[in-house]
Amino acid sequence: MNADIRHSIVIPVYNEEAVIDQSYRRLKKVMDSTKESYEMIFVNDGSCDHTTAMIKGFREQDDAVKLITFSRNFGHQIAITAGMDYALGAAVIVIDADLQDPPELILEMIAKWKEGFDVVYAKRTKRKGETFFKKQTARLFYRILKASSDLEIPTDSGDFRLLDRRVCEELKRLPEKTRYVRGLVSWVGFRQTAVEYERDGRLAGETKYPLKKMIKLSLDGLTSFSFQPIKIASYAGGVLICWGSISLAGMLLLKLSTAAIIAGWNLVIAMQLVLTGILLTMMGIIGEYIGRIYDEARDRPLYIVSECYGMKKEEIKCK
Repeated sequence: MNADIRHSIVIPVYNEEAVIDQSYRRLKKVMDSTKESYEMIFVNDGSCDHTTAMIKGFREQDDAVKLITFSRNFGHQIAITAGMDYALGAAVIVIDADLQDPPELILEMIAKWKEGFDVVYAKRTKRKGETFFKKQTARLFYRILKASSDLEIPTDSGDFRLLDRRVCEELKRLPEKTRYVRGLVSWVGFRQTAVEYERDGRLAGETKYPLKKMIKLSLDGLTSFSFQPIKIASYAGGVLICWGSISLAGMLLLKLSTAAIIAGWNLVIAMQLVLTGILLTMMGIIGEYIGRIYDEARDRPLYIVSECYGMKKEEIKCK
């Protein structure tokens, strides 16, 4: 930690030229109002528009601005991780650049931190500007994760949060390659509390979490913090054994008690289709876990930095 820096703002960005200027100005206004020292670390996750040039322009006028540029797109959770790795402040605040999460809420987070809380996360009471499908699937995911995991992971909260320095240091010790940051924050523990807010619609540009990425993030969360999906195989096997046993007993009883001819082809085919579907689903779930084991075994770096702009030589790390 740098004693001269009180707050570190980590902002992952990916093709945010349409909104980055307003995002920077609102963040600067909020942080200037604290009358405390701060840094704004923009993590450029492989942007291919003018985002990088615009952030460098901010740096020319503002020494608090710093830029980390990845060699390619590594993903939102990795960008957050990199920002925390480079952050120097006593408190580290993670916020996206799309302004769906209001920068003004940071002041309330800082107040809670000064009361003694180590983690202050933002909890959404409403999600404006999102489709019914996205709202309901997100709600379902959080409930499934909460029910299947022994860990208490807050519902309806994203990555917008404040972390005390000691929490940030503990997160650096976690070696997982498949990152689900909000789950890792819950895992490390410490005193945590929430501040509630209504999430706004995206100010400009396109969402960086389309359906495909949302599914991946959901799988990362479930497989990183719950073994329940893989246990479903045992439960499904027990159900099928019971179903098959009852069916066989029923057909045998019917055959012994009547002279009726049992046409079982339809039943056999239906049972075979159900059994095959369950087996393939279970193989897919097991494959997800095996794939994550393979990622850990390869032990590749989480990210590759191609440029650090606006940082002192001693602040630049090798990853």
